[in-house]
Amino acid sequence: MKSPLIRPSRDDDLPAIAQLYGHHVLHGTGTFETTPPTVDEMASRRADVLAKGLPWLVAEVDGRVVGFAYGNWFKPRPAYRYSVEDSIYVAPDAAGRGLGRALLAELLLQLEARGIRKVMAVIGDSANAGSIGLHTALGFERVGVVRSCGWKFGRWLDIVLMEKSLGPGDTTPPADA
Repeated sequence: MKSPLIRPSRDDDLPAIAQLYGHHVLHGTGTFETTPPTVDEMASRRADVLAKGLPWLVAEVDGRVVGFAYGNWFKPRPAYRYSVEDSIYVAPDAAGRGLGRALLAELLLQLEARGIRKVMAVIGDSANAGSIGLHTALGFERVGVVRSCGWKFGRWLDIVLMEKSLGPGDTTPPADA
């Protein structure tokens, strides 16, 4: 597989994003959604992320969107605006080829450039070795596991919480403070 082009998402990427994510909703435990969102719903989610000044990226190979990643506020209250939760999804036929790593690495650079201090990974399913390994490889630390908090595919699923700090450190206030 050729090296991916990691770029900002565009409106015309939304059908591919919705299809890719829909596959993970229906067949995976990385998301606890159970009904795939429509293209319009994905457009609304993307617009919300972009309105906050946060990145929504895609990985493209040979003109095809094969992955996407974005960061959104960890919680909706304004004090959390320096803390985001990342989301990364890769097409099943493109998994294991470094796309997730390329997406997450670029996402982290862009988040830091926007003044984000903390990135959280809320990983669905404690057996999700791929996502846990990816986040570990890029410097995330495991901070906890919430046991049996999601019910999908007829079984209880855990979430693994991981974090990574960005920027100059805890003693430096944000630029807009």
